[in-house]
Amino acid sequence: MTLWTSNEAAAATGGKVFSDWQVSGVSIDTRTIEPGDLFVALKAARDGHDFVAQALANGAAAALVSRIPEGVDPERLLLVEDVQSGLESLGRAGRARTRARVVGVTGSVGKTSSKEMLRKVLGAQGSVHAAEKSYNNHWGVPLTLARMPADVDFAVIEIGMNHPGEIGPLSRMARPHVAMITIVAPAHLAAFDGLEGIAREKAAIFDGLEPGGIAVVNGDLSVTPILLDAARAHAARIITFGETRGNHHRVEDVTICDTTTVVQARAWRTPMLYKVSVPGRHYAVNGLGVLAVAHALGCDRALAVAALGQWYPGEGRGLREELFLDAVETQNALELIDDAYNANPASLSASLEVLAGAHPRNDVGRHKRGRRIAYIGDMKELGEAEIALHTALADLPAMRQIDVVHCVGPLMHELWRALPEEKQGRWTEDSAKMAERVRQDLDAGDVVLVKGSLSMQLARVVDAIRRMGVSPAGGNG
Repeated sequence: MTLWTSNEAAAATGGKVFSDWQVSGVSIDTRTIEPGDLFVALKAARDGHDFVAQALANGAAAALVSRIPEGVDPERLLLVEDVQSGLESLGRAGRARTRARVVGVTGSVGKTSSKEMLRKVLGAQGSVHAAEKSYNNHWGVPLTLARMPADVDFAVIEIGMNHPGEIGPLSRMARPHVAMITIVAPAHLAAFDGLEGIAREKAAIFDGLEPGGIAVVNGDLSVTPILLDAARAHAARIITFGETRGNHHRVEDVTICDTTTVVQARAWRTPMLYKVSVPGRHYAVNGLGVLAVAHALGCDRALAVAALGQWYPGEGRGLREELFLDAVETQNALELIDDAYNANPASLSASLEVLAGAHPRNDVGRHKRGRRIAYIGDMKELGEAEIALHTALADLPAMRQIDVVHCVGPLMHELWRALPEEKQGRWTEDSAKMAERVRQDLDAGDVVLVKGSLSMQLARVVDAIRRMGVSPAGGNG
């Protein structure tokens, strides 16, 4: 399928082409490039122009560049003044030509999982376009828009930030019909004037709402009034969701099971029963926000509820899996909760609550009693409050139910010191050192959570735990 012709891409970017070509996709990474892609030579850690020849050799149909790399035939190039600006223009053109109903999603916690819930829920109502990964920044949003086919029914655009002034321009580029804010919590505090500053930045997602657009807002936050003020300035309608009275969509009862969360809720006067196939109250609330978005788009509610129950989190975002430690004695297994993609105080608190509610198995391992064990790494970009926020984790109610806490990084050393001695596991400076001894730490019957900021590379610990697993005898491996 042709996504862009050379003439369309040149008209969108104001660039120059030297021959006719067409592309079926857009890529910024030569490692994952597909035949027929347009390679975008962005300047990041390295200059993408240095990889144009490799991209073309790997099957790219053309490349978006701001200069002609040495030894590259210009016949397959789209020459623009600036590559980042060119990508943004291509994204705006992709948005302008689509017929899709567009949803924008932001929040300190849960924006990627909500995007994926929306992909599943809206996919039951029509065709959906959304980024495969957490592409929510200054290049990720225009890349997602540039990749969007013109004939999809829905698009879900995740919008994030690290600094003030980022969300508004990205929202105006995406031009959502519906914009959702999941939660506002301490994250990136080093760049903001407290939680109120973060709320004002998140609320900038409403700046880009289309005329007649709808705002979907978490109504339970201390900063909800800030969000509502911004929504009133841009939205034709506001739908609130949460657990307290007064919310348009309200959770009334949550039952957290080992592998699912079952929720009784109301959408104004309409009772609803739905499930999410992962344990956690935060998933229940964000799931209700997703159903509110579907309602705002005029979707069939029964289909939306059924589809939500079929969503599962991906790797690094709360995925639960059973690892067999013995090929024959399959009761000798442990459960892994892989939530290693990122962390801030709100998301870590939610993950610890999930671990606290998990059910280890007794009489199957060396320790006879199954344990709840956490490996947690530093939370980044918390500013002057970083030490206090790490130390405060020791006082969370969930910590009372957790048996052992292993800590990674200098900031988590503050938590390790604050923990009761019987809960203190190991502390290491980095994840590589922690990963070396997971086999000695763990036993059959345990439930294990791994969580930390992406830069802490807790995925190394996850990989080490997964390597403990074996295929059951008679399985497919």
